[in-house]
Amino acid sequence: MTMIRTESLSFAYRNDKVLHDITLDFAPGKITALLGPNGSGKSTLLKCCAGILKGYDGTVFIDQQPLHRLSPRRRARYIAYVPQQEIHTFPVPVLDTILMGRKPYIGWMPSRNDYAVVETIMRQLHLDDIAHRPLDELSGGQRQRVIIARALAQQPQVLLLDEPTANLDLRHQLEVMMILQRIAQDGITIAIAVHDLNLAAGHCHQFVMLHEGRCFAKGNHEIFTTENIRKLYEVEVRIIENGSQPFIVPASLAME
Repeated sequence: MTMIRTESLSFAYRNDKVLHDITLDFAPGKITALLGPNGSGKSTLLKCCAGILKGYDGTVFIDQQPLHRLSPRRRARYIAYVPQQEIHTFPVPVLDTILMGRKPYIGWMPSRNDYAVVETIMRQLHLDDIAHRPLDELSGGQRQRVIIARALAQQPQVLLLDEPTANLDLRHQLEVMMILQRIAQDGITIAIAVHDLNLAAGHCHQFVMLHEGRCFAKGNHEIFTTENIRKLYEVEVRIIENGSQPFIVPASLAME
């Protein structure tokens, strides 16, 4: 099982510094939620950990190896990244879209093993019945499952996702989060940027609150306090305890 770690990670777009001295551990078999308002650095942090953004200060380690020392092909066998949304959707069949995730392994052409991996993942994510449908004809929830399946086809040890539930209805949000929980049970390290605090609290194991590019708080459910949320989002909330899981509601609603 693979751990990913950042040490004193800082990053700037030109002269605009968006990450400041971030030191974090992302544990195997756990889903770590990155929380914070827009512009807090969640997406940038994920892209640095995925090796998409370079030129940062500090170090990203994957299994104690500096990420920048790995070749792109080897890095792709460790880490898969799911972007916030697919900018363009083409009429490519689902099977072929997922097969693109095998690129780190494919030589001249896909092997029987490549197809076997893809078929197994399609069954696990209940995509086998739409294997030959074009991607641009699918619903938002179906497309998101296909994009996650493409990442899983890399057989990664680390899965990084940038707001994978954005623009999905409640049913498909829950479906995506339950898929991620099953993946984590296989020992995969997962980090996810998410806006919905209750969705994160109900499905994730560890939490990192980012504010203006700095690590504001990190830990388990105990970091969900009214004080932390007020400082992070500048809103008043009430926290209702539901067993070990907090449920966050706006203070105005809690008073009604």
